[in-house]
This record gives sequence, C-alpha cells and structure tokens, in this order.
Amino acid sequence: MTMASTRLAAGPGWRVFDVRCSAGPQDPVAEERHGSFCLAAVVAGTFQYRAPTGQALLAPGAVMLGNQGQCFECGHEHGHGDRCLSVHFDAACWEAIVAAVPGARSATFALPRLPPMPELLPFASGLATRTDALALEELAFGFAGAALEAITGQAGTGRIPARDERRIAASVRRIEQALDAPLPLARLAADAAMSPYHYLRTFTRVVGTTPHRFVLRARLERAARLLRKSRASVAEVALEAGFGDLSTFHASFRRWLGTTPAAYRAGATNA
Repeated sequence: MTMASTRLAAGPGWRVFDVRCSAGPQDPVAEERHGSFCLAAVVAGTFQYRAPTGQALLAPGAVMLGNQGQCFECGHEHGHGDRCLSVHFDAACWEAIVAAVPGARSATFALPRLPPMPELLPFASGLATRTDALALEELAFGFAGAALEAITGQAGTGRIPARDERRIAASVRRIEQALDAPLPLARLAADAAMSPYHYLRTFTRVVGTTPHRFVLRARLERAARLLRKSRASVAEVALEAGFGDLSTFHASFRRWLGTTPAAYRAGATNA
C-alpha cells in the first residue's frame, strides 16, 4: 500500500493536501488518528471509513468528516485506491469557523461523512484545480463553512449587522489602496477585526463576490488600464498590478478578458 500526501497550501491554523492512496482489498486496515479537524472531498475511488461517529462508504462527491484526536480506519474492500482533497484546521481556527456559522452549536462532527451535495461541488472542484495559494485559502474556509451550513441546515440569510457592513466597506477601500501587496484572507480578516470565515461569509454577502475574486478583478482592471496607457512591458505591468507570478497573470487575464495581455494591448492601440 502506498499513500502520497502533497501539501498544496497552508496558513495560520489551516492546511490543504492532495491525498492519493493505492490500497486494495489485500491490504490490512490500520487504525489512524486525526491530528486536526478534517474535511476530505473524495475525488476518485471508494473506501470504507469507520470512526466513533459511524461508518460509511465514501464515493466521489462525498466529504469525509474527522474530529481532532479521533481514531479511525479506512478500508478498500471493494477496489483499489482513492484520491481526496483534504482540508485540515487546528482547533482554535476550527472553533472560530464554527462560531461564525448560524446554528452551529458544536465544534465536533456527529456524523462520519456528508453525501454528494450541489452546494459543496464548487469548493471541491476548486480545490482540485486551483494552484494559487490565496485562492486555495479562500476555498478551504469556504468549503468548511458550506459543509457546516449543510450540516446545520442554516444558509447565509438574514440582515447583515450595520457594524459588519461598515467593516466590509472599510476593507474594500483598503484593498483598493493596496492592490500591489499580498492580500491573504487571514490578513484581510484581521484588518477587519473578524475571523477568516466570518469575514469571507460577510464580504461575499455584502459585495456579491468573494474577497479573492474582488481582488483579482481589481488587479486585472488596473493591468488593463496600464496596458492601454503605458509603455511598460507585460511583466512590469503584471508586477505593478499586484501579480507576483507572470504565468498566473497570463492565465487570469485570458480567463477573465478572453485574450492575452499582449493581444489586448495591440487591440487597444489599434482601436
């Protein structure tokens, strides 16, 4: 049996791993222990998960739930291998997420898994395809919050407190003034005096998009202006607009504007 765990991103209190297992029916089942609170989106394969909260067959689309300190077993009685995108939270970080979700009264999971659910699909898909650490941070917290909302049956409804609205408005202004600086979710939340998930949830409700997408749109808008009005190279434009990686800038520009930076500049010049 082989288990390969690749860390995709990490920050204060959270980590994201791509976990691939090649175990099969012939391999013995060993008891393991969750070192942190864990939500693992199954991407491929199946396995049996047994924990004090219950046992279940995990198939693609399901989410394995693990409590910190909990012992568990994973077996592959029906086939070989699986792949999961696994998000881990230290206790303090997890408790702050739970506190921000309406209706969530316990920091521990009472069930072993969530079945495939449409509201969790965008997060699982994003974790499987994104490589940008800032995007993965936002996806990790969003995934955790969405899973808790699914468990409690509480969606993001109700009136937004005026204090939170003021904090988000101030955060938007700070973002606009610091687009060339790194803007991880944890920093934006701390500046707004909120926990990361509460900030993410409130920002999305107030602004209508996530912080990462808002920052990305603002940076691309700045880059487009610079490409039209300056003689700076594409690499220089990318750095001035806040992109530390040229390949990320090219991929984001093409995805959002439908063309490359160089082609965009040429079109603007000839217009």
